[in-house]
Amino acid sequence: MKNRTFLIIGLFMALTATEGTARAQGRGQRGAPQPAKAIAPVDLTGYWVSVVSEDWRHRMTTPRKGDYESLPLNAEGRRVADTWDLTKDNQANLQCKAFGIGGIMRQPGRLHITWQDDNTLKMDFDAGTQTRFLNFDRSKLAGASEKADRSWQGISYAQWEGPALGQRGRGAAASSAPRDPGGGGQGLRGGPAPPSAVLEGGALKVVTTQFREGYLRKNGVPYSENATITEYIHRLPQHPNGDNWLLVVTVVDDPKYLNEPFYTSTQFKLEPDGSKWSPTACRTLPPPAGK
Repeated sequence: MKNRTFLIIGLFMALTATEGTARAQGRGQRGAPQPAKAIAPVDLTGYWVSVVSEDWRHRMTTPRKGDYESLPLNAEGRRVADTWDLTKDNQANLQCKAFGIGGIMRQPGRLHITWQDDNTLKMDFDAGTQTRFLNFDRSKLAGASEKADRSWQGISYAQWEGPALGQRGRGAAASSAPRDPGGGGQGLRGGPAPPSAVLEGGALKVVTTQFREGYLRKNGVPYSENATITEYIHRLPQHPNGDNWLLVVTVVDDPKYLNEPFYTSTQFKLEPDGSKWSPTACRTLPPPAGK
């Protein structure tokens, strides 16, 4: 567990090391903003399936009440989690609390990414039939956080950052990048990835606020509406066997319920089409019976 935490933190640092380059991206020679779609350093679109290579029992089933392994809960977070009652949630029409922005990426299922317009990426999830909009045009978000009602997915601002636009995989940072989280011991499922894989292409940074409180895990582990959720979404170089992978590093910063930021890494594999796409309503199954 400790090694995995260090690996995620190392990846997080590598992806943010060149954050200053984001200010230059998206502008032409005369400083005119360019559409995010036109300057996208990688293609994130398509149907992706979640590959559950870690935290299997916390993601594929509903953990038992009180199972908070690997979560940096503070006393208040533990107190709130200990009050979780699935029946009360269902009666109050809060079935989607585990499918909000803080937990949706960890849900097993499929993700469909498309361009809503030239400056907005759309993410549809078949788990809980949820939809997110990743906005690159900050001007359109001005005042939106004050006017809009809070939703399960909140308001997300996105920006391309990291090596991109002809700089892929170059420089000292690329040669010293950590290996990608996943199966296979040192890399993705099926074998290790090249050391420079993390910094090839361009990372998409997404910061989300203005969401409703929800659950980090299905068994009532809370995050508050005042938390900040930051994601680094990265398409990795194609694996030698032809597979294409998406890596999402998520950082939940919530001083109300957490002692420190909570890091996770989630992997998705590209599918050829949407033939397996099957949206379902928000639903949390009861934890397994017994001890």
